[in-house]
Amino acid sequence: MFLHTHPYEPFLFPEATKLIVGTLPPPRFTLGDLKKGDVNFCYGSRDGQLWPILDRIFELQLKFETTKEAVKQRTDFLREQKIGICDLVESAERIKIDASDLGMNNIKLRNLVGYLYELPHVKTLLFMGGNSKNGPEYLFRKQLRQFNLKLDLISNEIPRIHSFILPGTQRRIKTVSLTAPSGSANRAVGSLESYKKRKREDPNFNTLDFRILQYRKFF
Repeated sequence: MFLHTHPYEPFLFPEATKLIVGTLPPPRFTLGDLKKGDVNFCYGSRDGQLWPILDRIFELQLKFETTKEAVKQRTDFLREQKIGICDLVESAERIKIDASDLGMNNIKLRNLVGYLYELPHVKTLLFMGGNSKNGPEYLFRKQLRQFNLKLDLISNEIPRIHSFILPGTQRRIKTVSLTAPSGSANRAVGSLESYKKRKREDPNFNTLDFRILQYRKFF
């Protein structure tokens, strides 16, 4: 049994207005066995698409390498845009050592609801995936049930949008379940009619382009 622990503390600061919320980075980040092209920071896998997406949207000219400069580029950007990161999973057990959400067992969640009380300006949670089992929306719904809360549907179009009121406050927080920035989600993207339509119009249109158009509206 492999204990997959999150190698990074949440990246939080008082001015944050949005939080990126995922699950866990690939196991090699826990083991400290990074590959060439990985960045030693949240969503730093060379196979992940979040930073390439943000690089394109904001024209950041990011470095994709295992250096302190690459990390600083990302933290400077996040602070400038008032975006924090708080993945939901603190640890999980795995029989097979891989990065699939489905393979997580005995999941220990971080108290995201608790963090929201400490971050008074956060208005939006950007889920890096949807309500499939062990995805970030799925796990957050599970956490909300502890507070007898549920997500209220705003839009059922992809990406699905919900909201909830933080208990004991008047703060309504919006959640956006973005298409996961991982290669494993490409098949799901390819099956979407909106993607197929764009692909018919432009044969060069790809799954990264699709995510860039989607993410741009919310970042």
